[in-house]
Amino acid sequence: MRIKICGITNLEQGRAIAQLGATALGFICVRKSPRYLLPETIGAITSNLPPTVSRIGVFANTDLPEIISIVQQTQLTGVQLHGLESPQFCQQLRSQLPDVELIKAIAVKTSDSLDQTKIYADVVDTFLFDAYAPQQLGGTGKTFNWELLKGFTSPRPWFLAGGLNPNNIQRALKMTQPDGIDLSSGVEQSPGNKDLHLVANLFKVIWKKEYEL
Repeated sequence: MRIKICGITNLEQGRAIAQLGATALGFICVRKSPRYLLPETIGAITSNLPPTVSRIGVFANTDLPEIISIVQQTQLTGVQLHGLESPQFCQQLRSQLPDVELIKAIAVKTSDSLDQTKIYADVVDTFLFDAYAPQQLGGTGKTFNWELLKGFTSPRPWFLAGGLNPNNIQRALKMTQPDGIDLSSGVEQSPGNKDLHLVANLFKVIWKKEYEL
């Protein structure tokens, strides 16, 4: 299972989280986010991470040339789209960055929200299911109704996101059985400042659960 810790803002924490077992780190490229980083800052971090760790840039309604430029500047291995990007936009991005993983975030409000996977399945590599919030594109720190995922089969591998933390991760994994999980505020002291004790506890809980299966 992939484990992505998002909203990394400094190299020391990024390295420590990778050493604890994260398979992917996320970097926020949305200017209005409190976790936003300039491309040069992201590049300074990604260039000093283990090559085995995926480096995902999170974008929302960003112009295609800007995404491409940031990816080229920062050595990102993946692009996560959190806005209203169309399948056509995803196809254009995929054609420009064929070696970069393309992740489409879907805000899950009702079971109908999951129907979006059908129209994006051919143009993205991975989905991320997050909590719906009318005024936010992500990072709400709130869960959604995981019952909506029962019996759902995604056409692509997918991450579960939205309000996950060491206290609820076992229940989340048992109910939804995702291909990966994505956490940010659930392992933070404040926006962008990760709590390494919470991250370590997260991995202890996950490994214990995996050993029990």
